[in-house]
Amino acid sequence: MPSDARLTAYRNRRRQRLESLPQLRSSRTASGATAWHVAGELLVLDDGRRAAERHLAGGGVDVSGDEELMPGLRRYIAPHADIPATVAAVRAETDAPEPLVAPNHVFVATGNVFGHGGPYGPPQPAAPAALLPVGAAARRVPVAVLDTGLWKDSPLPPAVYAHGTVDVETDTDVDNDGVLDGDVGHANFIAGVVAARTRTADISVIRVLDTFGICTEDNLIRGLDRIDPAARVVNLSLGGYTVDGTPPLGLRAALRRLLGSGDRVVVAAAGNDGNATDPFWPAAFAGTGASFADRVAAIAAHDGTGLCDWSNSGGWLTAAAPGADVISTYIAHQQFPTGWASWSGTSFATPYVVAGVAERIARGSSARDALRDVIAAAGRRFGDLPAL
Repeated sequence: MPSDARLTAYRNRRRQRLESLPQLRSSRTASGATAWHVAGELLVLDDGRRAAERHLAGGGVDVSGDEELMPGLRRYIAPHADIPATVAAVRAETDAPEPLVAPNHVFVATGNVFGHGGPYGPPQPAAPAALLPVGAAARRVPVAVLDTGLWKDSPLPPAVYAHGTVDVETDTDVDNDGVLDGDVGHANFIAGVVAARTRTADISVIRVLDTFGICTEDNLIRGLDRIDPAARVVNLSLGGYTVDGTPPLGLRAALRRLLGSGDRVVVAAAGNDGNATDPFWPAAFAGTGASFADRVAAIAAHDGTGLCDWSNSGGWLTAAAPGADVISTYIAHQQFPTGWASWSGTSFATPYVVAGVAERIARGSSARDALRDVIAAAGRRFGDLPAL
């Protein structure tokens, strides 16, 4: 475990990073969790465009442009708009079963750092552990990891990755403060957890998070759109909250599109804020009535004896997996001479489940059945929650 001083510094540094980005704003949920969004930006479904444009124009707000993120969904840039007020006004004008307009939310690598995201504490140097040899190409299962970029200097062999489908990270200190950025190597660590538990995964890495583990909803939507149609399992070790607890509008539309056809599932981290009240998205889609809900798994973290006290909990959870003091591949760096690290978080419980799903797909199962079987095979150790 990191020292109290190092853990405090790590949390403060990441919070300060979010607070220093001028385009970001935060609000509190009723239970005190922090929900972040991009200032002056709206995500709008086509059916809500007229109402949104009418409200913005009536308030004298200059809309400097809009962009189609995917069919039926646009991002509006309105630099001087009061986004929460605009969303409330447009929703009051429209009579629709689902919201038609929402803020452009911010998501981060999952954990308990500043009340919203980030792995639980900094990684610690560790001795090397074992990796499984890569399996035969004919049995490899395409697995997409949407995360930070991949740091190439790492103990994880290149054969683990699908050829030509890896976004590479090139910087470890983007703010030039002489300290390793908090989420450098996050994707390496996740890929290593998968590779230590199955020989069958053919891993692609799509960069949506920066080295501090931050991404906007529109960037996540673009990342989801880049997933190879052949992908069977998607790892999302990231997430966030909305002020009113409703699903993020754009992310819901993107997941509906991703999971509405083909044979694939999403395994998402539950978040590490110790929050038992607020749904944490996208994991919380598993507990909704969304058409794709049975293709999403929400994964909490346990330490072998119970749920970690920093792991989120709630009725929307699917299962718990090992997430405390996980050992995996990291980056070759002077602070990590072996290239391996120990790290804790639901970020790293999630790929544990991904590996199990990939194993079953390689044996001939559909992705949906594989996910169901992994959960069904887990013993119910923590109340009604299966624990792998």
